[in-house]
Amino acid sequence: MKMSQGMSRRSFLTLTGATAAVAGLGLAGCGGNGGDEGSAPAGGTEGGGVMTIGSAYAPSSYDPANCSSAFCLSANMNVVEGLYNIDFTDYSVISGLAAGEPAKIDDNTYEVTLREGAKFSDGTDVTADDVVASFERANAEGGLYVSFLTMFDGIEKKDDTTVTVKCNIANFGLLKERLAIVRITPAGLSADDAAAKPVGSGPWMYDEMSDTYVVLKPNENYNGEFPATDSELRIDVLTDTTARTTAQEEGTTLITESVPPESIDQLEAAGVSIDQVNGFGTRFIMFNVKKAPWDNVKARQAIMYALDTEKMVANAFSGLASIPTCYLPDSFTNYHEASVTYTYDADKAKGLLDEAGVTPGSIVLRTTDNAQVVSMGTQAQQDLQALGFTVDLVSDQSPATYAAIDQADDSWDILIAPGDPSCFGGDTDLLLNWWFGDNIWMQTRCAWNTSEEWKTLNGLMSEALAADEAGQQEAWNQCFDILAENVVLYPVLQVVTPTGVWRENPNPEGVAVSSDFKGIGTTGVQVVGVSTVTA
Repeated sequence: MKMSQGMSRRSFLTLTGATAAVAGLGLAGCGGNGGDEGSAPAGGTEGGGVMTIGSAYAPSSYDPANCSSAFCLSANMNVVEGLYNIDFTDYSVISGLAAGEPAKIDDNTYEVTLREGAKFSDGTDVTADDVVASFERANAEGGLYVSFLTMFDGIEKKDDTTVTVKCNIANFGLLKERLAIVRITPAGLSADDAAAKPVGSGPWMYDEMSDTYVVLKPNENYNGEFPATDSELRIDVLTDTTARTTAQEEGTTLITESVPPESIDQLEAAGVSIDQVNGFGTRFIMFNVKKAPWDNVKARQAIMYALDTEKMVANAFSGLASIPTCYLPDSFTNYHEASVTYTYDADKAKGLLDEAGVTPGSIVLRTTDNAQVVSMGTQAQQDLQALGFTVDLVSDQSPATYAAIDQADDSWDILIAPGDPSCFGGDTDLLLNWWFGDNIWMQTRCAWNTSEEWKTLNGLMSEALAADEAGQQEAWNQCFDILAENVVLYPVLQVVTPTGVWRENPNPEGVAVSSDFKGIGTTGVQVVGVSTVTA
């Protein structure tokens, strides 16, 4: 299976060019953004400045072997390399720690040689032992990435600078994309240390760490293609949309992610460029299927019809979102309209509740503190109250929200949250596996993995992974139908990602970002290979 079967790379970008196949976060050493010659200050000095970024998310665990935090993944993008890295501006794959292409030994076996002289930021050599240990950590039972790595029988050391990769799918077409999931850290780095302050071989290294910001310094031991040219990279936690917009408008940040749609005109009037990129990014709903009435598919479908998504698009996103007709957005290569689509229909919602024998009672609707999601939650609260439910709306930061859900104490009913697995890569199997593989989402958070529907779904996913292009599409179409019909976890809206950057114009202090910077269609900001430009 080639990448082009999962998406059309160059047609993936921008609102007008539409992102194709996508999707919760960027990865290490992704390479330069590429791009056209820009118009940053003529004759300006490139590099030597402080690159400042405003993040819409808060940090939790940085552990590259088990990380799902949007903030931490975006920061790790600059610090921790894989054998191969993904350029998230177009989802192309470039070498990271690998010296070149994998050498094919037979249909199921490949060898990868490490970049000569590669060192971690602590000065130690990167060796095959580090690669093997990193794979084992990422593939450990219960890990978030395990379902992405099922095609690997193992990675073994051949010699100090070469690893042997064994696959259980012959001529696996996404080898480099899936190797990019595994971030390479020193074999001796403990899980606690990796979670607090990872050590990597990328162009930057962590310096100051806090709950409200991180500061990165150049890694003097980096010998790859994209060395850091600025003196410092600072990422500030600016979850409040007003604070994030103000910081960008005033020039305190050079780049800001997740520009509130209602603030786009304001920032453009100030001179900020806005990159609007269609991606896999979703605002999804998840039901606690372990408890009634959410163990009844008709009750779940009733909620989907009860949500006034058109109001959500208008009020929370100023039109920069769409109502799904499939698990994938309709601009994606593998899109196929699902057997069931959901638009607002209060009468149909009430009828489905009656069919399910549900008398509306008190429920807990949780959301993360993402401003758009909070707005969606408020609308959903009103919509569900119109059905007769008493709705306790609880909004909190992502770590606290998932900590509450992971207690598995049935203290919640419905979750609405942002999610975007395209931060790991863009093929359709990966996008399905993030939520619906045999992992924490299906084992405990949504707990759907004992159902016959889930078993059928995963059988089809496995079938598609080893099939030809036509067979893949047929199997994926069936997957899309199963997800739409069961709606245990499903997109409520699919969104455009706007990123603000002082690029064509400098900020009030005369500093801009080099013209090769591009916003990406997933969470985070990619700045490897990008620099400040001072007039």
